[in-house]
Amino acid sequence: MDISFYLNLFQKAADQIDRELLEEKQIEVWVGIFLDSVCLKLYKKSWTNDTQNPLTAESRIFFSVWISDSTLEKGKIKYNIHALKLRNLKNYSIQSRKFAEIFREAFKMYETRWPNVSVNHGPLTLMEGWMNADFENVQKDIFEVANNFMAIEYWIDETLQQFKK
Repeated sequence: MDISFYLNLFQKAADQIDRELLEEKQIEVWVGIFLDSVCLKLYKKSWTNDTQNPLTAESRIFFSVWISDSTLEKGKIKYNIHALKLRNLKNYSIQSRKFAEIFREAFKMYETRWPNVSVNHGPLTLMEGWMNADFENVQKDIFEVANNFMAIEYWIDETLQQFKK
C-alpha cells in the first residue's frame, strides 16, 4: 500500500468537511496511520474522560473510515463507529449493550444512507460497513461517509444523556 498516496487522499477528504460545522458540533478530525491502516477519525473530546487522549483513551467513542492492505486486497474501504469501555466514562453509568441498543434503534431510520452497513456486532461496534475502493471516487466516498456521520453524531450525545449520573 502506498501510504503517502492514501494519507493524501484521506487528508483531502478531511479538508472538505465543513470547518464551521465541525466547530459548532465540537467534532475533532484526525487523519493518520493506526494499526497498519490509513484512517480518518471523527470524535468529540467529551466522548472520553477529560485527562485522556481522545484518540487512545481506554473509554471513548469515535467514527473511523480506513483502508489497509487487507481491505485493498478485497477492494474495500471500511468504516465504523466504536464505543469502547463506556462503563468507565466518568459522570455516566453506562451498560454497553443498552447504549448500543438505544443508538442502533435511532440509527435504523438513517441506515439506508450507509453503504453495506451492519449493526449485527457486539456493543463495542455500534455499526460497521464498507464501500468499494473505487479509486476515481475514493476521496468523495470518504467525504460522504464522514458527512453521514456528521448528520447523526447528535444521537451519540442524546444516548449518552440517558446514562448521565
